[in-house]
This record gives sequence, C-alpha cells and structure tokens, in this order.
Amino acid sequence: MIHTTAIIAISIDGKISTAINNPARFSTKADLEHLETQISLCDAIIFGANTLRAYGTSLVIKNPELLQQRKENHQPSQPLNIVCSASGKINPQLPFFSQPLPRGLLTTSQGIINFEENIRDFNTKNNVNSDNYFEQVFINENTINWQEFFIKLTNLNYKKIGILGGKELISSLIAENLINEIWLTICPLIIGRKFAPNFLNFDLLQEINLPINLKLLEVKQIDQEIFLHYLILK
Repeated sequence: MIHTTAIIAISIDGKISTAINNPARFSTKADLEHLETQISLCDAIIFGANTLRAYGTSLVIKNPELLQQRKENHQPSQPLNIVCSASGKINPQLPFFSQPLPRGLLTTSQGIINFEENIRDFNTKNNVNSDNYFEQVFINENTINWQEFFIKLTNLNYKKIGILGGKELISSLIAENLINEIWLTICPLIIGRKFAPNFLNFDLLQEINLPINLKLLEVKQIDQEIFLHYLILK
C-alpha cells in the first residue's frame, strides 16, 4: 500500500518561489535539514520536470545518521528519484544525471521517444555513447495515469513516497486522492508578486469535492520557520 507525503516550503502569502520556473531560495538550513530527513524516510521521491529544470539537481542524503538509519532498515542509501514528464523533454546535461542517485522517469509513449532523441543528439554532438540516465522507466500511453503508476510502485515494493512538487504534480495527486500527508514549512517572508506561483494549481481541483479537510498532527518551530504536519482526511 502506497503512503505519500507532500513536502512543501512556502512564503507567508503561499508562494513557492518568486517567479514561475524559478527555484525557491528562501528556505533556511533548518528547512533543508527537515527536507533531507523527510526524504530519508522514503523509498522513492517524485518531482515534476519543471522542478528539475529550475534546480538542475535533487537533494542527496548526506547526514551519516540518516544514512545509517536507511542501512538498518535495509534500504539503499538514496531513494529512487522519479522525474514526472509527459513530454520527456529533459536536458540530459543537467547536473542531476551526475549525482549519486538512482533515477526513474515517469512519462508517456511519446515522451520516451522525445527523451531518447535528446540522448542521441547529445551523444552525437559530444561524441559519447552514454545511456545511463534512468534505472527505472514507467511509460503510460498518452497521459500520466497515476492510479496505474502507483500500482506499479507497489508491485516494486516502493511503499513510502515523497512528493516534492511542483504545483501541477501536487494538485494532480490531491485531485485523485493520492496524497496522505503534507509537511508544510512556513518561511518568514511575503513575496507579494502576482504571478509568483502558489503550491497548488486550482484549475486541477475544480472537479473534486472542496474543501479538503486536514488534521493537524504536529507543529514545531525552528528559529523563524514553522513546520506543520497534516493528515489529509479521506
């Protein structure tokens, strides 16, 4: 049975970055340590291609205590990092592909064609012959089928999944009732820009019963940040 936790950092006015496709640079060391801790509890993490393009990398678990805990739990040192991209248009030169991480791709039949074309072009231009980009590839026919994908993850024994964004990914999973918990970091700033993105795409939530009720499980404060842990009530 899959259990999913969305891990999100937002400003006081609910923004996840200062502009569309910009990385968020307002989190503190405490929030990054919190993120690393939450990721260390996961068998796999999922993030969208726009999130990957914005940052270029993923977060590698380095804390020795967390690595030891994973070893004691008979887990690999790093969770599977799954990129969700229906188009498959991902730059193979991103630093992400050089990180010491197991990588997965969730895409469509056209998306895998697009990505493989990118690899061939890159290899030809750079006179290399590398195809070591994704250890696991999950392919849907035309659109991402989350229910089908989660069944595949269950069959592969990936049970605890972290959801790292962006807003389309989180909203799509909420719309299909596939997120169980939310860890929300409230960062002490107001971005105040009209087109700065929220952590939800409200258009994707119009077909479900709203509001969505939550249960507060935990609250903690570290310096100026507040960490809120919620259960989504089904």
